[in-house]
Amino acid sequence: MKVFLNSIGCRLNQSEIETMARQLLAAGHEIVTESAEADKVIINTCAVTAEAARDARSQTRRIHRENPNAEIVLTGCYATIAPDELSKVQGAGRVVVNQQKAKLVQMLDPKARIELPVFDQEPVLREFLAGSMGANTRAFIKVQDGCDNKCTFCVTTVARGAAQSRHLGDVVTEIQALAAAGYQEAVLTGVHLGSYGHDFGNPAGLRDLVQAILQHTDIPRLRLSSLEPWDLAPDFFTLWQNPRLLPHLHMPLQSGSDRILKRMARRTSRTSFRELAEAARAHIPDLNLSTDVIVGFPGETEADFADSLEFVEAINFARLHVFSYSPRPGTAASQFPQQINGKVKKERAHRMIDLGKKLSHEFHQQFVGQILNVLWETNVGANNGGLSWVGYTDNYIRVQANGPVDLFNRITPTEITEVEPDGVAGKVII
Repeated sequence: MKVFLNSIGCRLNQSEIETMARQLLAAGHEIVTESAEADKVIINTCAVTAEAARDARSQTRRIHRENPNAEIVLTGCYATIAPDELSKVQGAGRVVVNQQKAKLVQMLDPKARIELPVFDQEPVLREFLAGSMGANTRAFIKVQDGCDNKCTFCVTTVARGAAQSRHLGDVVTEIQALAAAGYQEAVLTGVHLGSYGHDFGNPAGLRDLVQAILQHTDIPRLRLSSLEPWDLAPDFFTLWQNPRLLPHLHMPLQSGSDRILKRMARRTSRTSFRELAEAARAHIPDLNLSTDVIVGFPGETEADFADSLEFVEAINFARLHVFSYSPRPGTAASQFPQQINGKVKKERAHRMIDLGKKLSHEFHQQFVGQILNVLWETNVGANNGGLSWVGYTDNYIRVQANGPVDLFNRITPTEITEVEPDGVAGKVII
């Protein structure tokens, strides 16, 4: 069976797709990189914005046009909150809700093993690293799912349910297998990563998990994905004394207005977020601190938006992910009064994006002339200087440079030469 896999949205979705790919490979199936070649197509959908939901519908229709004989299996958050709606999209086949997602591969092949024994993981991981889904140098590891918070804008809690953590030993075993297979970096993912272990009665669970991974695995680089700005142990940032834990944190702010943060039911404030950012920077040199910002939340006034602009600039984020608020079914905010006009949301989004570009340029500029370690991921073509490669520094700066044919999955020192619109340019030092 030839299977094409696609993920829309967050790194957690990507992690789940990678797990399915390994299970399918272990069962003897082939992962293809073109949907037109597939017998089966799996799309892991997202529902965090209306745009993400539209993307799922659009991809389903497009793939069906290109390959009408393939069954298109739809899963993920959009498939969970609106299964009937999604099933009516032209080309849609089975719709599998999140609660059944872990068994999806067995639905396609009853003989497939969901849990691979440790001795079976390494050859599968090596094949995956070699490019079963294209270039893969970073492995996304799902360590928890669900969320117990009730942010008024967020549909993820509706789609994924209560917080659930994986057992620490299982995570450590998986990451060690990845390291043995040749992976250079593991990225811990979850809906609410900071709550890891809380369902086991351990309020410092994430700290303990990171310590265990650093102590009991050989993975060269360990990165955390999105981390909500609460539920962190007081000594959490001291973990970065270990250089294998990478100096990059994505902490979603969502708004720089205390009034809007309360309407969002966020468990943070301007003061507490600022204190957290200062504590992180005090312990983590060259930290890349990025965030999410929602503009046009119901009731957001010009004064509230001005507060957000001012606060985002004051925190000096290295990168912004800006979203115009879109009402999501089943969330409290979708029923709030004072919904913001689309034109106003678009204008505010442009202003916040422009600020984000300015802050990113300033962050990148400080590294020009420095030598940073880069993990090379993708060959993006060639020019007069040779092959052109893209990779990421330990603090998650995108670097493009010319280099030899064998840079894939290698970490090399690289001199940063200039700032580019989407990152920096560099010169490989070998």
